[in-house]
Amino acid sequence: MTTTDSSRAAGRIPDLRYQEAENDLRSAVRDLFDDRSPWPSVLARTESDEPNDAALWHSLAAELGCAGLLIPESQGGAGATYREAAVVAEETGRAVAPVPYLGSAVVATAALLGSGDELLPGLAEGRLTAALAVEFARMPPGSVPGVRGAGLATGARLGAAQPGDPPGQARLTGTVTGVADALLADVLLVPADGVPFGLYAVDAGAPGLSRAAVVSLDATRPLCNLALDSAPARPVATGEAAAQAVASALAAGAAMLASEQLGVAERCLDMTVAYVKERRQFARPVGSFQALKHRLADVWVQVTQARAAARYAAACLAAGDPDTPVAIALAKAACGDAAVHAAQECVQMHGGIGFTWEHPAHLLLKRAKSGSMAFGTPDRHRAALARLVDLPPAPGS
Repeated sequence: MTTTDSSRAAGRIPDLRYQEAENDLRSAVRDLFDDRSPWPSVLARTESDEPNDAALWHSLAAELGCAGLLIPESQGGAGATYREAAVVAEETGRAVAPVPYLGSAVVATAALLGSGDELLPGLAEGRLTAALAVEFARMPPGSVPGVRGAGLATGARLGAAQPGDPPGQARLTGTVTGVADALLADVLLVPADGVPFGLYAVDAGAPGLSRAAVVSLDATRPLCNLALDSAPARPVATGEAAAQAVASALAAGAAMLASEQLGVAERCLDMTVAYVKERRQFARPVGSFQALKHRLADVWVQVTQARAAARYAAACLAAGDPDTPVAIALAKAACGDAAVHAAQECVQMHGGIGFTWEHPAHLLLKRAKSGSMAFGTPDRHRAALARLVDLPPAPGS
């Protein structure tokens, strides 16, 4: 039994410190992003027709093996946990990396883990990229166990089979708006209403499926609208198993996005502290002025609190802890606010240069703001947290 396991058995908080293997993983991912995805490269890609960096994603997914962190070794993955996945998410946020790590290696993978689907080996090897066809703003259920299909489906529905369809093939019709990481996906996992509710795999090149890019706040994570017109689909799970798969995927996405937001906040804080030490005004570094010290101290405290919340959410997910819904709601609320605050202060304290297109501050601000709205806003997660811990409603509400 590990130290973390024994702590949970005794009813104590798990060890939230980064382990040696996690630090080694962080170093490898950071080196990759520093070498292959510096700020000018990220900025240039946002102005191109290919905002996703397919080559960088291949290196992260296949060469470093990050696409298979959550996949069991028996299916070609690393057999790691959400703790390791959270470390990679932090680094993707820090670098504002234009890769579908969150959508494919976390959300789509989490949706498939319960069924042991045939797609998992391809995802683990980095040969395939998948995306869950839900709105990026979709709030995860308050509690994963016992969730039904109602409220989990998107705009897709199960249609009638066509003559000549092979046994077991389904047809899906409908639209899904604002899907993240779907433009680069080889396979789309589509929750669809029907009898029963189901989760279906649709090949990206299937007839009847179209993807249309939409303008998104964060150009490093493009969104798209999906349209299905009797698109052929393969059932992955149905009924309660499908509902569980979608709920688990949304919960994992919210938790790992919180870690990504933590990475954004930490990078903003580091950049700002370094800048105010170098920028001089009135013959002294501007960082020596008390007003700026206080503001940066507030950001540091908020980032430190967010780190504890994000690490706790990852640890609870890794251990299957019953406190997981509470931990996720807390982390998503804390990290969303921390990232936006740190990014805003980063822009402000960099002065005039912080408002320019050439400076990376706006990339971090956009990633922070868009991430705070994804998988539920901080306010919605605080409301969910209040219900989860049985807090009474505010007077007059």
